[in-house]
Formats: sequence, C-alpha cells, structure tokens
Amino acid sequence: MEGGRKVSASPRGPWSGVRRRRVLANKRPRTDGFVNSVKKLQRREISSKRDRSFSMTNAQERFRNMRLTEEYDTHDPKGHCSLVLPFLMKRTKVIELVAAHDIVFALAHSGVCAAFSRESNKRICFLNVSPDEVIRSLFYNKNNDSLITVSVYASDNFSSLKCRSTRIEYIQRGKPDAGFPLFVSEYLKWPGFVEFDDVNGKVLTYSAQESIYKVFDLKNYTLLYSISDKHVQEIKISPGIMLLIFNRAQSHVPLMILSIEDGTVLKDFNHLLHRNKKVRNAELKEVSRTEFMTPSAFICLYENQLFLTFRNRTVAVWNFRGELVTSFEDHLLWHPDCNTNNIYITSDQDLIISYCKADSDDHWKEGNAGSINISNILTGKCLAKINSSNCNIEVDGCYRSDSTSRNQYRSYLMRNRVAEALEDITALFYDEERNEIYTGNRHGLVHVWSS
Repeated sequence: MEGGRKVSASPRGPWSGVRRRRVLANKRPRTDGFVNSVKKLQRREISSKRDRSFSMTNAQERFRNMRLTEEYDTHDPKGHCSLVLPFLMKRTKVIELVAAHDIVFALAHSGVCAAFSRESNKRICFLNVSPDEVIRSLFYNKNNDSLITVSVYASDNFSSLKCRSTRIEYIQRGKPDAGFPLFVSEYLKWPGFVEFDDVNGKVLTYSAQESIYKVFDLKNYTLLYSISDKHVQEIKISPGIMLLIFNRAQSHVPLMILSIEDGTVLKDFNHLLHRNKKVRNAELKEVSRTEFMTPSAFICLYENQLFLTFRNRTVAVWNFRGELVTSFEDHLLWHPDCNTNNIYITSDQDLIISYCKADSDDHWKEGNAGSINISNILTGKCLAKINSSNCNIEVDGCYRSDSTSRNQYRSYLMRNRVAEALEDITALFYDEERNEIYTGNRHGLVHVWSS
C-alpha cells in the first residue's frame, strides 16, 4: 500500500475516485476506497512499549465509559445560500473526518465541508470559500498547524485539483477565506495528482502534461527537487525513501530507490520477471496459498516489521516471514470494501478502532446498527466495544420511585438514539488528545462519543 494521500478530480463528476493518501486528478471513478485512510495507519510512528499489560488496561479504562454526547449536522440549506451548485445543497453522507485543536472537520460526499467547535458545540463555518467549490479531501498539516483542502471547481469542469492552506487559528475565528493557494504553478489535471506524506514531511506532485514529479517541503511548501522521466510508471513512498517503478520491460521491471530528502539515487536495479511464476528472488519467502490468502489490501507497519491484511471483512497481522502474528477475536468489519474511512490506528499503532458488525451472527440485516470496536493490534484482543446495548446511557433527573417510569422512557429514547447513531457509519476518527471518537453517517450527521 503506497504512501501519501490521493483523491481524484474527474471530468465525469466532482466526486469520482476519492483516495486519501494521494489526491489524483483521475479520469474515472475508483473503487479502491481502502486507500482513502492509509494516512491513519502508515503515517504514524510505531512505539514498542515494554509494559503492554498496563497499556491494555489503560486502553480499556479510556473506552469503558464512552457514550453518545453530541450530534452535529453538516447539512444546512440556509447556510449554503451562497453556493451556486445544486448538489452542494443536498444532504449526503460524511466521507471524511479530521480533528485538530478542538475543531472537528466533516467533509460530506457533496463536497461541502463544515467545521464544528467542541468547546461551544456549534458550527464555526463552512470551508467552501467559493460558490462553485467542491472540496475533495482534507489534510491536517501538523508541521505548521494548518488545514489543507483539495478542491475542484465547476468553472474548471471539475477537472483540475486546487490546494489551499488555512491556519487553524483563522478557522477558529470563522475566517476560512484567510488561507492561501498552494502549488499554483502545477498542472494537476488527470492523471496528475498531489500526495501528502506526513511521515517524511513531504508533498509529491505529478504534472502529467510535463511528465514531471516534484517534491515539496510540507513545512513551508518550498520546492526541494524534481524528477523528470516519462518512463516512470508509479512512485511508492516509505519512511526515508521513494521507490520509482518504471515501465515494464520484456523480462524485468526497472526499479530505482531514491532518498526522499534530496532525491539522491541510493540503488538502481532490475527486478526479474518469470513467466507463469510469481515474482520473487532469493530474499523473498514464498508462503503457501493455503496459509496466506491474497488480501484485498494491506498496510505495512515498518518499524515492527509487521503488516495488517484485510480480507472478507477480517483483519490479521503478519510478519515479514509470512507467519500469522495476530487474529482478532471480535473485529469483523461492517463494510466489505475495507474502506479505512471507518478505521483508525492510534499514534502508537497499538490499537485499531473500526466500525464493525455488532455480533457474530452471519444472518444480519443491512439496516441494523453496528458497533465501534477497539482492539489491540499485537494481541488481537477486543478491549472495548460501543454498541446500543452496552453504551453508557445518561438520563437527566433523579431515579426516585415516582419518576422511575419517566426515566425508563427517557432511557429507551436515548438507546434508540444511540442505535440510530450506530447505523450506516461512513467515517470514523479518534481524537487522542480529547479521548473522543467522532463518527459520521449517511445522513450527513456527525456524532461525538466521549467518556
């Protein structure tokens, strides 16, 4: 799975092919939605903690009393009165959530993005600063405390990507138009793209018209170096390095490894191909197909030399020798497409938080509420679960004998509200500083779960 954040800008529509790590000016819709939240898994550093039992206990306590506390709505026809695109005024699902400095940013499928304050529990503003702007993706740049929005515009037939950086403090003041454009000299039409790499603090752009890749500093957006080669088919980013994959030759694929800091060539070699055989060399271990089924997607955890695999709604952890390290005891994903908009990995990469099936019953209905499961990545143990039956329900008033019936009814209503909030979750984010989980659903609503 590659690094960066990628989202497509298609001439066929303003929403085609949303991908998180790399923002791609794409020609057709993409179905590999799993790549969308790769930043949540790959961009963070891994820490090996000595006292894992304490860490697990601490995690259980953190999530034990999680309850539904707030609800925000990204849809507001009155607030959209300045928008000229009819579809921006429609209620659509939440596709991406980002939190920074007590602000929750919610991006709807329509392209409308709203910012909500956790202090005042009110919407601060919409981030669409132009009446024909369709926001495609969000990226919080911790290097300079700003939010980067990637957008397409009706005036451009939604065909090219435009980036804008806005400091969080301006958004807190309700001034989203105080930001400034990024990479204005770059021609980001299909198949061009922009990729944000939080691990290395870099931005990679590709201008298809000129066949030029450029690497910028994520701190101040200055150009570091360029790569001009029409034969480069793809670039993969890893901590400290970039892998250039060239057009395939008859018997091999030319590869080149560069230093991501200055573009210095570290290694240049050919990867041999064998007809009717899997690509391999002396350094790779071939695992039996019965032991390791081909996953639909996987994420490398480089520091621990492990990787997560996703297949048929299940998650597993493997080492680089092809040996199974962890099977999760209760972590069956709700969505079959492994969309990581509904998955979050903590900064220590020890916990995975996902939107899952509420139970192990295979005969479940599409409209039933799911659950938010928190599991330990190294042990597979389910540490906590938020669902309509075990979510801590808080009811106002005293539990006196003469008010028992009334409070039972309030509790019943609250449980129904919780169940509704756990239906059709389309985006999930965990704020580690506030210890809060944010979820968005197909109705454009954002729910806050806190203790």
